[in-house]
Amino acid sequence: MKGTLSEKKKSSAWPRIQSYMLRFFMILATVLTVGTVFAVLIYVIVKGVPNLTPDLFAWEYNSENVSMMPSIINTLIVTALALLLAVPVGICSAIYLTEYAGRGNKLVSIIRITAETLSGIPSIVYGLFGFLFFVIQLHWSYSVLAGAFTLAIMILPLIMRTTEEALKAVPDSYREGSFGLGAGRLRTVFRIVLPSAMPGVLSGIILGVGRITGETAALLYTASTASDVVTNVMQPGRTLAVHMYCLINEGLYTNQAYATAVVLLIMVVGINALSSFVVKKVGVKK
Repeated sequence: MKGTLSEKKKSSAWPRIQSYMLRFFMILATVLTVGTVFAVLIYVIVKGVPNLTPDLFAWEYNSENVSMMPSIINTLIVTALALLLAVPVGICSAIYLTEYAGRGNKLVSIIRITAETLSGIPSIVYGLFGFLFFVIQLHWSYSVLAGAFTLAIMILPLIMRTTEEALKAVPDSYREGSFGLGAGRLRTVFRIVLPSAMPGVLSGIILGVGRITGETAALLYTASTASDVVTNVMQPGRTLAVHMYCLINEGLYTNQAYATAVVLLIMVVGINALSSFVVKKVGVKK
């Protein structure tokens, strides 16, 4: 009898121990994550803010001012081009997989496996592909267009998967109600389903923008490191992340590299904040 009571106590105590262990690891992971983020932010701000000078925002780059303004403009151009190429293809692909392809379709499973595989490929491999295909095979040379196409291929699986999950989250009752009112499938998708899934779609686009803004390896092989403002998409040009890499690599402008990191951080945070604001507005109107 005593043995059975002790066994019952042990069995009842074990779930509580598991709960405490899980809570401990969850708190530890949260502290490590938040602490690391704040440590990086504080380090970059402390090192970079004192080195921000007006010369760094001059319109033309030279070896004396190492201005980041051309790189800021090039970053905006590359980001806009990559999104213009990737977002329509990613959203349309997700709509086909979710709304038109039948369940159990082998093509759908192949596309999903391919997208998941592409998501895990290192960026330098994308850069090598962009160099061999866009720069060499298509004779585009080093150009912003080659870099934008390479980045579009990089973020395409991300946008496609997030859009697909957002479309799946829309209740089937929305579709059934639209069909019941006589609307066709195409009208239902673009007037009912897609607007309802727009917050999730925009979240995927935000992640894509973050990856584009911080990318260096793929652009070194495709867009090169030219320091001038791009006036033609067939010209080479460096983004802000590549600019910071070049400053560090040269070893002569470490302080300016810290200042560039601050501006890059502000750009990423600003884009994310603006996108989050748009997501909330879309969610309210939905």
